[in-house]
Amino acid sequence: MDPASQDINLNSPNKGLAVDQSENLADVPVEGAVGNSANPLPPGLTEEEAEELHNELTKVEEEINTLRQVLSAKERHATELKRKLGLSPLTELKQNISKSWQDVQTSNAYKKTQETLSQAGMKTSAALSTMSTAIGKRLGEMRNSPTFKSFEDKVGNLKGKVVGTRGNEDTVSSPTENTPTQENPPF
Repeated sequence: MDPASQDINLNSPNKGLAVDQSENLADVPVEGAVGNSANPLPPGLTEEEAEELHNELTKVEEEINTLRQVLSAKERHATELKRKLGLSPLTELKQNISKSWQDVQTSNAYKKTQETLSQAGMKTSAALSTMSTAIGKRLGEMRNSPTFKSFEDKVGNLKGKVVGTRGNEDTVSSPTENTPTQENPPF
């Protein structure tokens, strides 16, 4: 396609399409050429300079259009190559996310944060272990206390009265008392 016969107006719906030569603007009579009353020349610019700038603008716009077409063709070609290689947009996204995650993991900020959280976790674990040991020890002391044994006996007796024994099932008895439970509760 001859660039001279293309519509180069970027806002035109016919952008890049061939234009009929009979509609060429050079054939339309214009008052005062480039510097007509509808489009006055900027101060200090002659008609020749304005025409030269207009021609240069036309060439630059043609180059832009050509570059757009080349870029579009290259993008289509890249898409086709990716399709042939089996690379889908989802695969590319996964690879990008994976690479980004690796970049984050190798960053100094991530390493420092990981180290700090690791230390905090170890300290928390140690504190919870110490607390667990202390609670276990205290519960052991409580279980051996006379108050807890008395309470345990009362709960065991109450449970024995409510549940009783059923056939060959284990009988409910207090660990501190050796008295058998009633087989037939008074209910």
